[in-house]
Amino acid sequence: MNHLTNFEVFLLLSVLKVAVVLVITLMGVAYTVLLERKVIGYMQNRWGPTRVGPFGLLQPLVDGAKLFLKEDLMPLAVERPLYILAPVIALGCALVSIGVVPFGAETHVSINGSPGVDLFEVANVNIGLLVILGITSIGVYGIALSGWSSNNKYSLLGSLRSTAQVVSYELALGLSLVGVVLRAQSLNLRKIVEVQSTHGLLSWNFFGGFQFVAFFIYLMAAYAETNRSPFDLPEAESELVAGYHTEYSSMKFAMFFMAEYGNMITVSCVATLLFFGGASSPFGHLIPAFGGAVVQAILSVFWFVVKVFGFLFLYIWVRSTLPRFRYDQLMSFGWKFLLPLAVANIIVSSLVLALRG
Repeated sequence: MNHLTNFEVFLLLSVLKVAVVLVITLMGVAYTVLLERKVIGYMQNRWGPTRVGPFGLLQPLVDGAKLFLKEDLMPLAVERPLYILAPVIALGCALVSIGVVPFGAETHVSINGSPGVDLFEVANVNIGLLVILGITSIGVYGIALSGWSSNNKYSLLGSLRSTAQVVSYELALGLSLVGVVLRAQSLNLRKIVEVQSTHGLLSWNFFGGFQFVAFFIYLMAAYAETNRSPFDLPEAESELVAGYHTEYSSMKFAMFFMAEYGNMITVSCVATLLFFGGASSPFGHLIPAFGGAVVQAILSVFWFVVKVFGFLFLYIWVRSTLPRFRYDQLMSFGWKFLLPLAVANIIVSSLVLALRG
């Protein structure tokens, strides 16, 4: 690479990093689906996928090929440009938001004196938390446009439900994070993790930061934001057939499906970063570092993946356990319980930090 300028080397490394993160995220989406089918099968005392590959491990590849090869049906009455654009918006927002997530310890790589790139984060943005909240909020436009452009009553009702649901729970979700931001004095995700990494789990916001109420609010709002059980009213098969993606087939349907699981992964990553120390060890500095920089970098990724896996498992557990809310219960829970609780949590967190300071 001697003939390349520093900027070209930096650009090449950045593009390579984006490609690797994109592939890993898509594989994570595929195998989260398999994990859900296997775990729910076990909880319901039946077999999940077992016939394709050992333990059914090749099932996601077969499902992807099936959806890719299916005929793409498009009803005549749809608003064609928006009908096509809607799943692109939904999936695009789900994938882009992962770009500011630090999924390992800060590890810079440089070649021939080029500007170093952080190996375990696509982009280190000072307002990374706001970026994630903004991008994930835009994703609802994909759902809203899909329902309107489909020219189908069930699709329209599903998209209207989803829009109202996101608006209702977005407030509680955003307010639940104020205590975390006050403690870290930053919107930078790396800074928020750094504040929690001194004494292991005793420094995590959930334990040492006394943000367990904020975590509960975030978790409930996140379930509603991602349209997952028990808040899956926009899809409600018993009422709306399949909700906003009733008229979609082939890869357009798959893109909505992938967006849902991509948002699940993003929500789990953010919960890990904000409340459970991100890629930091639960033992903190109590156990001295060993094995050199490479081992420590691998361990940081390991801890991050374990925590995210725990949240994904919780998603699946809740789906297999709890029944769906009624729509009036859903809206009342968001406006009459979570929102006042989030405001109260901000007041208490502010007082505690002021007294400590």
